[in-house]
Amino acid sequence: MSVDIHPTALVAKGAELADGVSVGPYSILGEHVKVGARTQILAHVVVENRTTIGEDCSVRNFSNLGGPPHHTGYKGEPTELVIGDRNKIWEHVTMHIAAPGGDGFTRVGNDGFYMATSHVGHDCVVGDNVVLAHSATLGGHVHVGDFVTVSGLAAVHQFCRVGRYAFIGGLAAVTKDVIPYGLVWGNHAHLEGLNLVGLKRRDFGRETISELRSAYRLLFAEEGTFQERIDDTATAFGQCAPVMEIIDFIRADASRPLCLPDREV
Repeated sequence: MSVDIHPTALVAKGAELADGVSVGPYSILGEHVKVGARTQILAHVVVENRTTIGEDCSVRNFSNLGGPPHHTGYKGEPTELVIGDRNKIWEHVTMHIAAPGGDGFTRVGNDGFYMATSHVGHDCVVGDNVVLAHSATLGGHVHVGDFVTVSGLAAVHQFCRVGRYAFIGGLAAVTKDVIPYGLVWGNHAHLEGLNLVGLKRRDFGRETISELRSAYRLLFAEEGTFQERIDDTATAFGQCAPVMEIIDFIRADASRPLCLPDREV
């Protein structure tokens, strides 16, 4: 299987292209770029710096992958962007390499769906099966778990964590951490409940969803302190793995503020 490079594309001598890669008209690939098997780079795409793209991805027109971080401290350090397999990256998407001072990598998982003009900032860690809708934005150092959806024009503030299976509504401004399975909305975003539609679509059983709903009501009730409610929820639902994922997420970084309900649950 050969590599198909359009005559108008510019591919630097050091770039590594696996079998079946295609590079469309007027696209530019830098000398440190690596592209996995059968990935399609369409027209007018720029892939630069130390960027690795996995297998069976598609990168559509005018996307820029591996651009320098929007960080005033960046002085050309050899940081990287690593993108997994089977991602669909649509028009005008931007994903940046890491800034200095971290582990040197921006990481994007597998099977993602990145709609037009969405953005993954420097040092982000993005899981598998993530959807960023049109113009959704992840600031620097954001961690996004598997199966998260970030709706159109929503923005996640730098250093925020978004747990697995969470859903962020359109136009939301997320400045605090979002629990796994949570549904957040608004400016600034608040916890609206659980991502019940997403859980059903991902084949979570009725019993599991019922336990999550009961645990949610206990965790965010008005009685007692939040720490007491965390402990009570862990005791009452310790055998339910999704509930304990929420508890572990909260306990993992007590210094981070959480998105909370803005009304009685």
